[in-house]
Amino acid sequence: MKESTVEQKLVKGVKALGGRAYKFVSPGNNGVPDRLVILPGGRVVFVELKTERGRLSPVQSFQIGVMGRLGCEVQVLYGAEDVIRFLDLCGKEGDRHG
Repeated sequence: MKESTVEQKLVKGVKALGGRAYKFVSPGNNGVPDRLVILPGGRVVFVELKTERGRLSPVQSFQIGVMGRLGCEVQVLYGAEDVIRFLDLCGKEGDRHG
């Protein structure tokens, strides 16, 4: 499955949960995650999407590490199965807080 297809699945799934999955671009900061996911209740997650066999580049690993040390939630999702698990967990957490 192509990365763009995985990304579409995330966007549609987040929208179905009542959230938004903005395309995240930060000029001059290569390697930042693909999507900025904002869920009901104020949860914000930076999401890097890969195919099932995809790998993080060194600059992506660096950026994710920086964001994590700053206290941000960052998820790396490998393929549609990971996206489905992520959406399922987000839905369950939303149920507890809703």
